[in-house]
Amino acid sequence: MPGQLLWNAAFDMDSPDDPRYRCDDPAQRRRMRILTYNIQGGIYTQRYREYVTNSWKQILPHKERVQNLNRIASMLANYDLVGLQEVDAGSLRTGFIDQTEYLAHRAGFPWWYKQINRNIGPIAQHSNGVLSRHRPERVSEHRLPGLPGRGALLLEFGAEQGRLAVCIVHLALGRRSRSMQLDYIRELVADHERLIVMGDMNSGSDSIEVRRLMKAAALREPISGMMTFPSWRPQRKIDHILVSENLGVRNARVLDYPLSDHLPVGLEVCWPADSEDHAA
Repeated sequence: MPGQLLWNAAFDMDSPDDPRYRCDDPAQRRRMRILTYNIQGGIYTQRYREYVTNSWKQILPHKERVQNLNRIASMLANYDLVGLQEVDAGSLRTGFIDQTEYLAHRAGFPWWYKQINRNIGPIAQHSNGVLSRHRPERVSEHRLPGLPGRGALLLEFGAEQGRLAVCIVHLALGRRSRSMQLDYIRELVADHERLIVMGDMNSGSDSIEVRRLMKAAALREPISGMMTFPSWRPQRKIDHILVSENLGVRNARVLDYPLSDHLPVGLEVCWPADSEDHAA
């Protein structure tokens, strides 16, 4: 039944024996609950043939879309920072509802931002989005190399949140383009000590191009083996949250919340409130 949040214990990837993963240490005073979700423009898909039979929903509005957004919002309310892919910034197919703003209001997020990557006028406004309970110090948009229509958002949180950078991405389907895009992202995030890179990467974390980013930026993936696509019968892990090795992690999960053709990925990160944070 869509709209029900299911916490599957088999998805819990806590590793209490490894201090890098421990969030129960009193010194780990900074915490943030993170989620990434490709929502397919608010379309609820249950099987492959619906890509054809429901293709009209990519162009025309329908009341089920708003109902689906409301279900999604109820789940997003459990998090502090949400990266969204395949949101619409307000066009005919959504009844001119800016989905990022709608979800922010519905789930009670005070800060939101959208990046329009493919503008088809009144027909569709394909975007990335972010919802946050903390005000970022800086938000920057980046057009990714390759064919037009792919982008990344970089959020930088200052002293109050403990100096953290979060990069939200939606990468290309083709491996050559993805490789160029990940090389661009690697340069973009090179100077950030505490970093999260997340989104729909259209590739597994064991691919050459993703591994190259992870090695260069000292990132790891707390969740491995849990598939995210297609949501009704997951066979591929293409949605990821990659975190710096100096960030603790708990409650890392793929959520059984099939309101899109992707499943969402969520976790909690934690890190010390060091002297530099207090001094800033």
